[in-house]
Amino acid sequence: MDNKRFFLATLLSVFLLFAFEYFTPKKETQQTTTQVKQEQTKSLDQKVGKLPKQEVVDNSGGPEIRIPIDANAVKGSLNLKGALLDDLVLKNYRETIKPNSPLVRVLSGVQSKDPNYVQTGWMNAEHDTTKLPDVNSVWKTDQKELTPEHPVTLTWDNGQGVLFEKTISIDKDYMFKFEQSVKNTSNKPVSVFFYGRVSRGYTPKELSGYLVHDGPIGIVDHRLEQSSYKDIRNDSKAPTDVAWSKNTTGGWAGITDKYWLTAIVPQQDKNVSVSYGFVPDEDQSNNTNADGVEKGTYQVSFTSRQAMVVAPGETVSTFGHVFSGAKVVELLNHYEKEYHIPDFWKAVDFGWFAFLTYPIFIVLDWLNNFWGNFGLALLTFTLIVKAVFYPLASKQFHSMGKMKSLQPKMKEIREKYKDDQQLMNQQMMSLYKTQGVNPASGCLPILIQIPIFWCLYKDLYVTIEMRHAPFFGWIHDLSAPDPTNIFNLFGLLPFDPSAISPFLHVGIWPLIFGLTMFVQQKLNPAVLDPVQKKMFQFMPIIFTVVLATQPAGLVIYYSWNNTLTALQQFVIQKRMEAKAKKAKNAKNKTKTAKG
Repeated sequence: MDNKRFFLATLLSVFLLFAFEYFTPKKETQQTTTQVKQEQTKSLDQKVGKLPKQEVVDNSGGPEIRIPIDANAVKGSLNLKGALLDDLVLKNYRETIKPNSPLVRVLSGVQSKDPNYVQTGWMNAEHDTTKLPDVNSVWKTDQKELTPEHPVTLTWDNGQGVLFEKTISIDKDYMFKFEQSVKNTSNKPVSVFFYGRVSRGYTPKELSGYLVHDGPIGIVDHRLEQSSYKDIRNDSKAPTDVAWSKNTTGGWAGITDKYWLTAIVPQQDKNVSVSYGFVPDEDQSNNTNADGVEKGTYQVSFTSRQAMVVAPGETVSTFGHVFSGAKVVELLNHYEKEYHIPDFWKAVDFGWFAFLTYPIFIVLDWLNNFWGNFGLALLTFTLIVKAVFYPLASKQFHSMGKMKSLQPKMKEIREKYKDDQQLMNQQMMSLYKTQGVNPASGCLPILIQIPIFWCLYKDLYVTIEMRHAPFFGWIHDLSAPDPTNIFNLFGLLPFDPSAISPFLHVGIWPLIFGLTMFVQQKLNPAVLDPVQKKMFQFMPIIFTVVLATQPAGLVIYYSWNNTLTALQQFVIQKRMEAKAKKAKNAKNKTKTAKG
């Protein structure tokens, strides 16, 4: 493979690195035609009456009453008004790498700036008039604090002989268990549907676009279902405010961010209906935020498809789980096995190539546990990739070596037939055939490794295990760009050039990458065409600028990969030269002997 094809293939690999996710369809099965959505909503209404409505909070009843939540990984409080899970922060994660940075908040109250909360409850079946607790009902509790060792039981009496009860427990990480029961001491049966709902009363300012999904997500009827905030807003129509709904048995659904997830996990043997919806704010005079997005509340709800009929003197119970925390892959896998939650690991957006991205992450995670450093894990993984693809790389370098030896003859053909392009190409192909060279064979190793490059990029971008993961020296976060910048002399000048333009941010590791690419380029066959030669001289600079704003871990991987490739290529070329010299000496000896 000549230099032109080599660098065109490299350019193609980087282009595909950023284009794969944009041009490939999202792995979701959401049906979007109006007719289908209307039929689904109609079917759901027939089964459960009405979907749980967004209730108006009454603030005239005095201050909120809360129970503290304190577990190994989270802390917060439970709101007794409405029995809302609406206050939760993560003890082990901060907003930035600074030690005094605020802890990450995953749940917040209805009246907060960014409402994000979980509500569970009951709805009346058709013709049932039982008074039910709502978002303004104040519950009684038997505990002063919710901890892994001490679950709390909340009770609410409707004053009509029906007692509603919720027992809430939490494990040492991020999983809550909600056990709900209805005790009927009245003289008539009670018929209700239970529901669980995740509500988000704002649209995140920084949507992740095509690189990672955020918004409604779930495994419904054994299939991954994802929706964007925009689609939910556009498709939710009054009076149901439902954008999409589907019946299923078990599964899970909620609202995800890049690293965090809040999801409802119903009892896995129960038939339920899942709905994604958006309820616009009632205040139409100021119904858009600063970004021009309509204000309202996004909802992901589970509703039972069969009514709980509680006869006089009976108690009927059900249970479910709520996950609210960090999307740690190992922990998601643990919950998947313990509670039989289908494909819970898919809460992490491994993308269209998850069948490859996920195993690569598992290998990286194992190497990280072995070394205690994700940077070293990346370097080790590169060695593994190099070992696996060594036969192909060896073939590539041998092909490049043969091409290099043919440079004088190729130059002669170019000059001789420069006025007849067709004849020149014919002579070139004849030369390749005579010498047993396939100019395209060297492209194969690069093309095969493109998916691996992309999967590494996804793993660095979407997995929380690599968030704030340090390397050595100045790299404190492998998932963020190199913080140094040559344009302010690596911090000596007191200004940030990237504020002027993102292209004015080039750190030390991107420079190292450019240098390794330049060295690798020098080991390749020389380009004969002056225009091409000039273009390829700028390739290291172009690639350096392109990768400068990408995760430092990816740049380190590329730099290390270039270094190993250059060393590998140098060794193989020296062996080929030694072999050629040996063959030449043997040929000379033969001629001398014959003479």
